[in-house]
Amino acid sequence: MTITTHVLDTARGLPAAGVTVALYALDGLGARTLVAQAVTDDDGRSAAPLGSTLRAGAYELLFSVGEYFARHHVAGFYDEIPVRFRIGDRPGKYHVPLLLSPWGYSTYRGS
Repeated sequence: MTITTHVLDTARGLPAAGVTVALYALDGLGARTLVAQAVTDDDGRSAAPLGSTLRAGAYELLFSVGEYFARHHVAGFYDEIPVRFRIGDRPGKYHVPLLLSPWGYSTYRGS
């Protein structure tokens, strides 16, 4: 199973380059273990999947967007955006995009 992501800055109408994204595995008590970390490229994507041999379970993507907004001289509301989700036993690709603005965000399971 693999996880990929894509960050789009909907306020600027551009991919969000330079966003640090960390993937954590979660245990039953909510403790996190870092699995992978990447920085989005000029297209707002990580260069490689954030995990390629993942097991079924709970995970968190943590998008560090505060630094991104600061680089663009934008006073955004969010510093970090955690997205928690579960992956099942069925092999497959999990794509988790983040649509971002200084005052809100949305996410979904993409293809």
